[in-house]
Amino acid sequence: MSDTALAEPVVDDSVETLPRKREKSDSRKKPKRQPPYAVIVYNDEEHTFDYVIEVLQRVCGHPLQKAVELTFRVHNTGRAAVWTGAREVAELKRDQIRGYGPDFFAVNTVRYPLGVSIEPLPGD
Repeated sequence: MSDTALAEPVVDDSVETLPRKREKSDSRKKPKRQPPYAVIVYNDEEHTFDYVIEVLQRVCGHPLQKAVELTFRVHNTGRAAVWTGAREVAELKRDQIRGYGPDFFAVNTVRYPLGVSIEPLPGD
């Protein structure tokens, strides 16, 4: 035998080894998606159409025609979903609408915010 021969592996019976856990790819463990949220604007008798249209264009990014349609829906039905998406963005848009500022289009400036809330939409 030569000096370069491979040594036998040493087995230490005093050390207990744990069996390896196998990673299971279970499709049922996918993260649950959050439902989309809707930003709801409510009608009132004080804010003007021009103000609501401007808010919807600036905060929600709607083109003029869509903002007009939504404003009429708010007026005719008492409320309308003006934007839908992730909860965090819906909360931001709600807060931006609330903080948009006074309605200077009105004969007497309206200083209180437009009525707005967010609601979860039905899930899949």
